[in-house]
Amino acid sequence: MITVWVDADNCVREAREFVERAACRGRVRAVFVADRPIRTAESPHIERVVVACGDQESDTYIQERVEMGDIVVTRDIPLAAELVEQGVVVLNDRGTVWSTENVRERLSMRDFKEAMREQGLAPKRMQRYEKRDAAAFVAALDREITRSTAKYGRPE
Repeated sequence: MITVWVDADNCVREAREFVERAACRGRVRAVFVADRPIRTAESPHIERVVVACGDQESDTYIQERVEMGDIVVTRDIPLAAELVEQGVVVLNDRGTVWSTENVRERLSMRDFKEAMREQGLAPKRMQRYEKRDAAAFVAALDREITRSTAKYGRPE
């Protein structure tokens, strides 16, 4: 069965719930990885993993276990870049499916903005999670589950 790995430390609740629904319907196995307990629905297709607190612990856990055909949901651009290089399908909770082209561009922009913030030249801005973000995520997740299932096998 295809696994959807969720870097749950910074994934919005709405996106986690969409992944849960797919798992509860038996389309995928969902693994939520975080450095704190994450509440999820009870299902034999859902697993919660609590890793040690620390920089990149969730990322390392996912990287060591992800397989071809799996899908990773993360906001972590460096993690996304590494996984895309390995051929893993990666999307964020706003529905962007990362490719080698767009993830490298986004990584460069992220690094630039981080440098600006460190110098006090740019404020840290939080974007709200809008209905259009949720709709884009659901569409992207469904599309990637369908593609992975067709390429790597049917759900069990």
